[in-house]
Amino acid sequence: MTARQQPKNLWIGRWGFVLAATGSAVGLGNIWKFPYMTGEYGGGAFVLVYLACILCIGIPAMMTEIAFGRRGRGSPIDAVKRVAQESGRGKIWSGFGWMSMLAGFMILSFYVVVAGWSLAYLWKAISGGLQGGSVDDMAAIFGANNANPLTLGAWSTLVTVVTMFIVGKGVQEGIERNMRWMMPGMVLLLLVMIVYAMFSGGFGEAVTFLFSFEVGKLSSEGLLAAMGHAFFTLSLSAGAIMAYGAYLPDNKSIARTTFTVAICDTLIALMAGLAIFPAIFANGMDPASGPGLIFMSLPLAFQQMPLGSVLQVIFFVMLSVAALTSAVSMIEATVAWLTERKGMSRKAAAWSSGIVLWLLSTLAMLSFNLGADWTFAGKNFFDWLDYLTSRWMMPLGGLGLCLMAGFLLRDEIFRDELRLSKRQHALWLLMVRYVSPLGIVLIFIDALGVMSIDIGSQWPWFLAVLVVIAVLGEMLSPRVKRQFTG
Repeated sequence: MTARQQPKNLWIGRWGFVLAATGSAVGLGNIWKFPYMTGEYGGGAFVLVYLACILCIGIPAMMTEIAFGRRGRGSPIDAVKRVAQESGRGKIWSGFGWMSMLAGFMILSFYVVVAGWSLAYLWKAISGGLQGGSVDDMAAIFGANNANPLTLGAWSTLVTVVTMFIVGKGVQEGIERNMRWMMPGMVLLLLVMIVYAMFSGGFGEAVTFLFSFEVGKLSSEGLLAAMGHAFFTLSLSAGAIMAYGAYLPDNKSIARTTFTVAICDTLIALMAGLAIFPAIFANGMDPASGPGLIFMSLPLAFQQMPLGSVLQVIFFVMLSVAALTSAVSMIEATVAWLTERKGMSRKAAAWSSGIVLWLLSTLAMLSFNLGADWTFAGKNFFDWLDYLTSRWMMPLGGLGLCLMAGFLLRDEIFRDELRLSKRQHALWLLMVRYVSPLGIVLIFIDALGVMSIDIGSQWPWFLAVLVVIAVLGEMLSPRVKRQFTG
């Protein structure tokens, strides 16, 4: 298949891609992780830095991934290889496509366990199994849920089966059709919770907490956390966005589509905060209670509210839907590769991937019970999957794609795909050459813990270094182009 050949499946319209990509981006990261990170790192100050990072790092990187996908019209592996070959580069550059696809599959193999928590808690909410008088009681319920491998494994298996069923039905009939009701349905449930919160107390405190900016509350660790979450919440470097980009019609604007996805993703994250924090504040709880905010503190808060049992069911329905939308996106790259390279039917590729996924996710699930002591270097199987993907594969994959687009590949390819004005294209090029890579490198260094970075007190130096690098890079860019593009 040539670089410009159309695939068999395309999104019916731009909104098909927007809903699917937003579903991939939203997931548990927005409903579960964003609220507790906001609580841990000072509220509004964290939110403001997060929004700035979405704009400066996330959007340019996402535009780049979609451009790779649409230009290459294939799985991340084939898309990167074809675009590299179009620039006269060798097949070795497809390694970044491999890294993205494997990262997505590995993330999904422990993600389905977390998604299984959502379904398990939905059942508990419906059946009355979330009764407790303190956070310790809720922690005991959470621990008991994870301690039973049969129960936890059953919920994880259910997530896997539903995901493969949706993906196996195809791009339009499976993914797009389901996203057209899953995403609006999740937004509607969030709106119901927000309206309820406006009249049940704690809403004013939640608004102040989320949108008041106090510089002193944001540490250097919080700055890096905001930068990292902005990068990962858009599902970058996990194969999903590039795979979805391969199905985007040629007449749809990548820039407009990317901004729409980023805006929708950010709005849903903020809506989640407005839905969750009022319940926390109304009951005098700590918003900085970490990952346990959703599965321990919030269920306890719901019990103390009028109609709390109904609201609790609504919330875990929404959380389960968010988990499934991301799960569907993360397996798509692998399914696309199997159908294209191995000639498998869509259903066969989906269910074959599902079997391997189930085996890996079972090992991840056992990390909470029977295999809790199966550790290497202090980490169990679940921890290693998280560590390798979030701290190595995703940052390196994102860095590689940005540098390829900025320096290695022919600029005409991205001009043709992005179709920006001269000033807009120059700004995108500046971002993918310098700003996004610098942000990714900072995240990478911080995640590895190889050195201490205090952006809070040293930000003028970081800004100065960025300006110098950008100026020198643009001065040298003609030589760089001759060297890399011939």
